[in-house]
Amino acid sequence: MGFEKPPTMLSHGKLPYPAGTLVADTTSERTGHLVGVIEERTKDGGRVVSCQAFMRPQGGGLEWDVPLDRIKPVEGQS
Repeated sequence: MGFEKPPTMLSHGKLPYPAGTLVADTTSERTGHLVGVIEERTKDGGRVVSCQAFMRPQGGGLEWDVPLDRIKPVEGQS
Protein backbone atom coordinates (compact mmCIF):
# COMPACT_ATOMS: atom_id res chain seq x y z
CA MET A 1 0.00 0.00 0.00
CA GLY A 2 1.58 3.32 -1.10
CA PHE A 3 0.92 6.93 -0.24
CA GLU A 4 -2.03 8.30 -2.19
CA LYS A 5 -1.99 11.97 -3.13
CA PRO A 6 -5.24 13.71 -2.15
CA PRO A 7 -7.41 15.02 -5.01
CA THR A 8 -6.45 18.55 -6.04
CA MET A 9 -7.75 21.36 -8.22
CA LEU A 10 -6.06 24.21 -10.07
CA SER A 11 -7.06 27.86 -9.87
CA HIS A 12 -5.66 31.30 -10.58
CA GLY A 13 -3.69 32.66 -7.68
CA LYS A 14 -2.95 36.17 -6.50
CA LEU A 15 -0.18 37.94 -8.39
CA PRO A 16 2.65 39.14 -6.12
CA TYR A 17 3.39 41.96 -8.61
CA PRO A 18 1.27 43.53 -11.38
CA ALA A 19 0.89 41.46 -14.56
CA GLY A 20 3.64 42.34 -17.01
CA THR A 21 6.24 43.08 -14.33
CA LEU A 22 9.73 42.03 -15.42
CA VAL A 23 10.79 39.34 -12.96
CA ALA A 24 13.75 37.00 -12.58
CA ASP A 25 13.93 33.37 -11.51
CA THR A 26 16.38 33.54 -8.60
CA THR A 27 17.73 30.05 -9.35
CA SER A 28 18.25 30.13 -13.13
CA GLU A 29 18.50 33.95 -13.38
CA ARG A 30 16.21 33.76 -16.43
CA THR A 31 14.03 36.87 -16.81
CA GLY A 32 10.57 37.39 -18.24
CA HIS A 33 7.29 39.21 -17.78
CA LEU A 34 4.94 37.85 -15.12
CA VAL A 35 1.80 36.51 -16.81
CA GLY A 36 -0.06 34.74 -14.03
CA VAL A 37 -0.03 32.43 -11.05
CA ILE A 38 -1.60 28.99 -10.81
CA GLU A 39 -2.29 27.43 -7.42
CA GLU A 40 -2.84 23.73 -6.80
CA ARG A 41 -5.12 23.18 -3.80
CA THR A 42 -6.56 20.12 -2.12
CA LYS A 43 -10.25 19.62 -2.88
CA ASP A 44 -10.98 18.90 0.78
CA GLY A 45 -9.96 21.92 2.84
CA GLY A 46 -8.39 24.03 0.09
CA ARG A 47 -4.82 23.66 1.41
CA VAL A 48 -2.27 25.08 -1.08
CA VAL A 49 -0.05 22.30 -2.43
CA SER A 50 1.97 24.41 -4.89
CA CYS A 51 2.08 27.83 -6.57
CA GLN A 52 3.62 28.33 -10.00
CA ALA A 53 4.39 31.66 -11.66
CA PHE A 54 4.03 31.78 -15.44
CA MET A 55 6.52 34.00 -17.26
CA ARG A 56 6.88 35.13 -20.88
CA PRO A 57 10.26 36.10 -22.34
CA GLN A 58 10.88 39.73 -23.24
CA GLY A 59 9.93 40.23 -26.89
CA GLY A 60 7.50 37.28 -26.82
CA GLY A 61 7.89 33.56 -27.11
CA LEU A 62 6.91 30.48 -25.17
CA GLU A 63 5.83 30.87 -21.57
CA TRP A 64 7.43 28.80 -18.84
CA ASP A 65 6.67 28.25 -15.19
CA VAL A 66 8.71 28.39 -12.02
CA PRO A 67 7.81 28.03 -8.35
CA LEU A 68 6.32 31.32 -7.18
CA ASP A 69 8.78 31.66 -4.29
CA ARG A 70 11.69 31.79 -6.79
CA ILE A 71 10.71 35.03 -8.55
CA LYS A 72 11.64 38.61 -7.74
CA PRO A 73 11.22 41.86 -9.68
CA VAL A 74 14.12 43.01 -11.83
CA GLU A 75 15.37 46.33 -10.46
CA GLY A 76 15.50 49.41 -12.68
CA GLN A 77 13.73 47.91 -15.72
CA SER A 78 10.16 48.02 -16.99
